[in-house]
Amino acid sequence: MSKVILVTGAGRGLGTDIAREALAAGHQVVATGRRPEEVGKALGGQDNLLVTRLDVTSPDDAEAAAQAAVDRFGRIDVLINNAGNLFTGYFEEISPAQMRRQFETNLFGPMNVTRAVLPIMRKQRDGHVITITSTAGLVGMEFTSAYAASKFAEEGWMESLRYDVEPYNIHTTIVEPGYFRTELLVDGSTTWPELSIDDYALRTAPRIEGMKSMNGQQPGDPAKLARALLTITGQDKPLQRFVAGADAIEAAEAKAKELLAQAEASRELGGALAYDDAHA
Repeated sequence: MSKVILVTGAGRGLGTDIAREALAAGHQVVATGRRPEEVGKALGGQDNLLVTRLDVTSPDDAEAAAQAAVDRFGRIDVLINNAGNLFTGYFEEISPAQMRRQFETNLFGPMNVTRAVLPIMRKQRDGHVITITSTAGLVGMEFTSAYAASKFAEEGWMESLRYDVEPYNIHTTIVEPGYFRTELLVDGSTTWPELSIDDYALRTAPRIEGMKSMNGQQPGDPAKLARALLTITGQDKPLQRFVAGADAIEAAEAKAKELLAQAEASRELGGALAYDDAHA
């Protein structure tokens, strides 16, 4: 069944693959990006494609893109919050301004777009919000404190949003990819730390070089991920959480075991903290 799918960050990387695969599957696609000319160049002109500008940090852009989708196709069935970027570095070397910019794009950005789309989906009493977070939204790692913080926050928002919108037949899916061969590690998507602290210097330089060398070597195929996302959009009861990639599944399993172990280790000390009403 053909759906109207709005994709953010469709100018390159995974967003382009999602839009391209959706078009090939016969869906009507609203492909958005900060530079719509790049989106159009990446996807070409097609009758079932609408290309429109959307900087996710702009609520006005989000409202305009949602309205453009309705004006062209009459509805929005699926929103795929894909746009994002990566501010990397040790916490003390990431400036406060960089940290805020990370959250503006990775958290408040998808919130802006979702806020614009939800009234349309509620009116339809039907819809599906898919937000692409990261394995870094499950597992904190060295040199990713800003990125992981934004993705952990995104996960908490999406987990809670599920309960807000379920009564209106709106589904939510969190997508946690591992390492995919997208363009996240290229200049323009990755920003290195602004500050420099001597104590971190010997660790920062090799970390940056290691991340740069990883670009183009990631194991995941973004086209296959895009097709998997389309499979989820067609499910009667879509997955609430999609752990994408063998490396992501391994990380999720390890984190689950760690949480269970820490809960058990906390049982004696943490389980005896209630008021003792008998002696109140």
